[in-house]
Amino acid sequence: MGWTTRSEASPVKLGILISGRGSNMVSIAEACASPDFPADVALVLSDKPTAAGLDKAASMGIATAVVEPGAFADRGEFEAALIATLQQHEVEGVCLAGFMRLLGGGFLAAYRDRVLNIHPSLLPAFPGLDVQQKALDHGVRYSGCTVHFVTEEMDAGPIVLQAAVPVLGGDDADALAARILEQEHRAYPEAVRLFAEGRLHVVGRTVRIDTPRTDTV
Repeated sequence: MGWTTRSEASPVKLGILISGRGSNMVSIAEACASPDFPADVALVLSDKPTAAGLDKAASMGIATAVVEPGAFADRGEFEAALIATLQQHEVEGVCLAGFMRLLGGGFLAAYRDRVLNIHPSLLPAFPGLDVQQKALDHGVRYSGCTVHFVTEEMDAGPIVLQAAVPVLGGDDADALAARILEQEHRAYPEAVRLFAEGRLHVVGRTVRIDTPRTDTV
């Protein structure tokens, strides 16, 4: 299923979920600040009250909220609270930006094909954590980042965009991560733009990207 094309007069309202510093959140928010960008950040939501990204969002004039999992009996109740908080802010699409929790079927059903994530490898290679070190340990020549739709299987959803980064001879995990992060800050806003323009359509395990519409006279 694809998402219907939105009117230019009605930017898509985004909710961004973070657990830490929120650097990708900032890159998306900065893109949304452009007058021609088809989305706005309605809420930055964290599972940790100490997440540094909350202060960054507030300094940009973005509403913030915290929903702590420890306040709930199980994941289902926690995710129901996440959904309710997002709905209070009329969020239409969700971006995970360093949100360190897997989302279950209830949340993903509420935002079917409307949850994006970015991962610092060229998926399907190296899902999970410590991916830069894994790339170095395997001797790959290129690594990079992947924006994908979220499914219940970790880092396995349909791929939207990827950006490749060469692995250099002197790289350690930190140097490679920093170079990949530069590409994340470019790729994620571009994927959000495509999403907000209604140009992404999930077909099985793949994503079809519509070409821009050109008006003729």
